[in-house]
Order: sequence, then C-alpha cells, then structure tokens
Amino acid sequence: MANDAPIIIVGAGRTGSTIFHSMLSEHPTLAWLAGPICNRFPDNPELNRLLMSGLDYPLVGGFFKRNIKPAECYPFWEHHCKGFSVPYRDLLASDVTEATKERIPDVMSKMLTEKRDRLLLKITGWPRIGFLSEIFEGAKFIHVMRDGRAVANSMINVGFWRGWRGPAGWTWGELSCSQKEEWDRYGQSFVVLAAIQWKILMDAMERAKDLLDGDRLVEIKYEDLCSDPLGTFEQITQYCGLGWTPDFEMELRRHRLKNTNDKYRRELTAEQQRDLEEVLGDYLRRYGYL
Repeated sequence: MANDAPIIIVGAGRTGSTIFHSMLSEHPTLAWLAGPICNRFPDNPELNRLLMSGLDYPLVGGFFKRNIKPAECYPFWEHHCKGFSVPYRDLLASDVTEATKERIPDVMSKMLTEKRDRLLLKITGWPRIGFLSEIFEGAKFIHVMRDGRAVANSMINVGFWRGWRGPAGWTWGELSCSQKEEWDRYGQSFVVLAAIQWKILMDAMERAKDLLDGDRLVEIKYEDLCSDPLGTFEQITQYCGLGWTPDFEMELRRHRLKNTNDKYRRELTAEQQRDLEEVLGDYLRRYGYL
C-alpha cells in the first residue's frame, strides 16, 4: 500500500498545532503516528497499523482514542532518518539521500489500513518542507501560525526550550550579525531571544513556501481556529480532499478551544511586552497581528 500524498502539519511550535493535529486525526480516513508505539517500536510499523484498525472497532476504539494520542514522534523519525529531529538549520531537498527516499515511504505505508489510507503527520520547529516534499511528491502542507508575542511567551514557559543556554546551545543555528546586535541591544533578554527564534522560523517558512506550488500549502491561524473551529476544518477538509461526515463533525464539537493569546499580557512585565512589540513589529504587521 503506497502513500505519496500525506497531509503534513508544520509550524514554529507553541502555535496550537497540537490541538489542531488532534482534531484532524479524528477524521476516519486518516492514519497517524502514535507516540508510545512508533517511538518504542520504530522497526515495527505494523503495530501502528493494528492500532489504526482498532480505532474503528466500537469497544476498543474508544479506549484507544482516550489513551493514545497522535504525536510528532521524533525518536521514530531519528531512527529512520538520522539528524531529522534536531538539525541546526532547516532540512532541504538536497539533504535527502536515496536510502531515506526509499525507506521513509515504505515504513509509512505499512501503517495504513484499507479504511485509513491517508497519512497525517505533524512536524514543528524547522518546516522541513523541502526535505519532506522531496520524499513525498504529492504531500499537502498545513502551516499553523500564531501571534509571535504569544509564541515567545509560551516558549520561555516550556521545559524543552533550549534558549536558556543561549544561541550557542540551542538548535536554531548561530545568530546573524544583525540578530546578535538586536539581542545585545535588549540586554540579551530571553524573552527577546524567544521572539528572534520565532522570526527565524517564520523566515524559514517563507523560504520553504517558495518551493511549493500554490495548491500544496495552506495557512491557518490559531486565532481563527479558536473562534471558528468548524469553519476552519471545513476549509481544511476541502483543501485536503477529505470528506465531511456527521461523525467527524461530532468529534470536532467535543473539543473545547480557548484562545490563550492574552496570557503574555498577564505574565510578562510592561517592559518585556514593549520589547516584544519593538522586536516583532514588522513581522506582526506582515501577518496581520498589528
């Protein structure tokens, strides 16, 4: 069973892509990567296929849905494609080896079932669009974006953010001269460093978008997802060529979404908020957040 047209969610991280991924995974024709299975048994994709089959049985399906969630599964990716999880720059088509181009689709195809015959993936951080589109020539990409002020605040509040080590110890490459000057100008503020990270990833996304035809990538905003989830998913299912069913709509309605963008206004000082406005101003205007 082949799969050369997966649906791939991308984004900078802390953008709401996890809840979006979880909701889209409710679609009955999509197969996805289950963290406990794929990460622990990366050489046995058939186990993930068994789970996908089990989702469609009334009794066990409910148990699986409650206890096993779709994940990015970086240990799985790293097992099959060394360097995929933490490259210091974006991954490009030129980084794909013949072995990777052969192996990844083969492994992924073994996760599909007769009913769930379309793969859903999520990757955050570097977009890796050039790399993934070289492997999956028919892939469709969904870019989930969010107000950079909220993203920066969220970054400094998660345990896996490596910015505390400074640019020499994180995974986003060296700062350019202008970025280093900007960071120094704000006293090497970690809030500002998180904002610079968002700009780095948004710039990488812009470069990656140029590699694709217009019908292979769509962008949605976290804010729109929260305010109109059904409308957002109607757009996405049409873009992906997925059917809309009453059961899928019912599953979507079970998710309760709340826009938490205003947390940065409560959690950051007035000076830190002002710094974010200054550092991110051009980008916030470009993406309609100012």
